[in-house]
Amino acid sequence: MATKRKAIDDFFLPSKDCGKSLTQVCHPVDSLNDSRIPKNTPVPGLSVYDDFIDAMEEKKILSFLNDPTLCDWRTDLSRRTMHFGGTYCLMPQRTAGPAPPKPAVLQAPPMPQELCWLIQRMVDSDVYQEGHRPQYCIVNEYTGSLGISAHTENFEFGEPVVGLSLLSSCPIRFHELVEPFDGSVRSGKAAQAQKTGRVVDIQLPPRSLLVMKGPSRWSWQHEIVRSAKGRGPGWKRVSLTFRFKP
Repeated sequence: MATKRKAIDDFFLPSKDCGKSLTQVCHPVDSLNDSRIPKNTPVPGLSVYDDFIDAMEEKKILSFLNDPTLCDWRTDLSRRTMHFGGTYCLMPQRTAGPAPPKPAVLQAPPMPQELCWLIQRMVDSDVYQEGHRPQYCIVNEYTGSLGISAHTENFEFGEPVVGLSLLSSCPIRFHELVEPFDGSVRSGKAAQAQKTGRVVDIQLPPRSLLVMKGPSRWSWQHEIVRSAKGRGPGWKRVSLTFRFKP
């Protein structure tokens, strides 16, 4: 059961067991597919691996995430989310009082062994370096017209920031910024970033891996546009965002 932390400063502390468990458990499990080569995009520093995993591996990940004996989805947001590694804020229900209640800071479970093979493949593919494996993962489920506002990943984390897309295809929109800007959606500061006006949409096919380095990581905001256009009945996308803290 999740336990409350004493201070919001603990928000980006990694789980004590995360690095140890990954080091001890992760071993190469497959040979690198020669066709697993990243494609460059119009956004500087942004690349996409098509078919980074196969359909059976996608099914295995989804089965794990949807197993209530192993994983817990958050339902305090408009979309379902899940966290591995570190801590996260659980948003309280809105009240009619003069001041909104503060979010609770909760401990997330460590990076699960069920994702170990995927992280090892990222290392084998030079997405991450050995010894600098991601300690954090956020899972988001998008259905209907759900999305997420334009933002950069918190600057507490390094690079790359990596996203795995499952199920339905989806475009991700990038906005070029005048300068690097660290502002979250939750704090409301993300909307204050100064944009150049340059916008680039990148299509994310099912089972693709998005890798943000350099300018795409620090000087471009990204968003999933809130719209049902082009999604159709039963549309659903699940994304796993991996982050590394030096």
